[in-house]
Amino acid sequence: MEPADPTIVTTTSGPVRGRRHAHGTVFFDVPYCAPPVGHARFAAPSPHQRWTGIRDSTRPGPTAPQPARDSFGTLDMSPYFGPGGQRGDDYLTVNLWAPHPGGPPRPVMVFVHGGGFVAGSNRAPLYDGTAFARDGVVLITVNYRLGIPGFLHLPDAPDNRGMLDVLAALHWIRKNAAGFGGDPGNVTLFGQSAGATIVGGVLADPASTGLFRRGVSQSGSGTGAFTPDQAGVVTAAVGRRLELEPTAKALADVPDEQLVAVTAGLTGLDLRTSTHHDPLGGITSFSLVGEHQPATAVAAGQGSEVDLLIGTNRDEGALYLAPPGLLANTTDADVRDTAAKFHPDPDEAVRAYRTQHPAASAADLRTAILSDGLFTNGTRQMAAAHARAATGRTYRYEFAWRSDAIDGQLGAGHVVELPFVFDCLSLPSLRGPSGLLGTAEPPAPLAAYVHQSWIRFAETGNPGWPVHEPTRGHIQHIGAA
Repeated sequence: MEPADPTIVTTTSGPVRGRRHAHGTVFFDVPYCAPPVGHARFAAPSPHQRWTGIRDSTRPGPTAPQPARDSFGTLDMSPYFGPGGQRGDDYLTVNLWAPHPGGPPRPVMVFVHGGGFVAGSNRAPLYDGTAFARDGVVLITVNYRLGIPGFLHLPDAPDNRGMLDVLAALHWIRKNAAGFGGDPGNVTLFGQSAGATIVGGVLADPASTGLFRRGVSQSGSGTGAFTPDQAGVVTAAVGRRLELEPTAKALADVPDEQLVAVTAGLTGLDLRTSTHHDPLGGITSFSLVGEHQPATAVAAGQGSEVDLLIGTNRDEGALYLAPPGLLANTTDADVRDTAAKFHPDPDEAVRAYRTQHPAASAADLRTAILSDGLFTNGTRQMAAAHARAATGRTYRYEFAWRSDAIDGQLGAGHVVELPFVFDCLSLPSLRGPSGLLGTAEPPAPLAAYVHQSWIRFAETGNPGWPVHEPTRGHIQHIGAA
């Protein structure tokens, strides 16, 4: 009897054919939902129609419409953002790396990419899942709606449609993981930056109950959602720029290219209200939208059964300051302006930071304030909420390995941990004067440690260090000198 062909798997919508690699089979461009076109662009996701024959999944497919973005100032960010917008309606898809068949069902890890809720895709070189398949994990990367289709607050459409896409992907995975050798009862949802904030939103949503067993939040925020009033500022701006009523009905027939052009021009909106600061400090005009923050729902017990691994990088804010040349000549006024983004009394905040870091330069203080405001404070609140309310375990980390990129100014900036998680330090575009990892040789043993810690967490619920508890707030410092 001929053995089954591991490159062909039948999904709930039909069979797909992948291609072999050294450690198993990779399947690209596998749909989990129907294409979001026309009125469906602003609707909740719906099942994909069945196809006839075997769908070719040997090549990457289209991506969500998005502005071109491949750099931050002098830093090459193409490994992170990928190829940008690649045309095609059928982009609500997953890429999937399956280990060689045989043996018991494998842990499934599902990655949600970052990109400020407006850019990125599962085609980014950093998200190659080969190392996970090599180590016995089914790795799945998810595309979701971005920008206006994904996150614009509209009166006649559900909010957080990009997050609803991720929930739909989890439903698809529960039904289809076994066909790829995965264990649908052992799914870990992990994400970085906007993807990590989405992971928090999924955790906080009752609709996610039972869909995943563990979560990993890398440099996100449990307090990064906009209030409806704040989101309404963006909605009004879109209406003005398009000269139409900002509703799903009116936007349904606007071409993708026009929506993308409008998205690219929405920087600099003031989202502060009398009761709320902008939780993302102006770095993007899109986020989750809700009356309450994800950390609030988690504190009330939502997602309590899920194990959570959550952390940040030591110098998160450096990514937004060093590449455009904003660190080298930082003044005290710049430090205060940064504090004013997040604190009602910026002078008092700066004094507190100076007391806490007496030897820090103005550039260091500016980086610390921005890092905390964007990511660390919201991560701390989510970790504390989960540790207090959950039956699942909570683990915290801080990634501290410093890249020498941009004359050493990038340090342990936002995104720097990703090549270590995916164990892909050899990716050529990460290296050199404009590369994320800089010019020095990055430590391969550290990548092995980080990668294996994430896998150990997916397998067992324990990454290999003490639990973070309300009374014993352990933080694992990774890569510290």
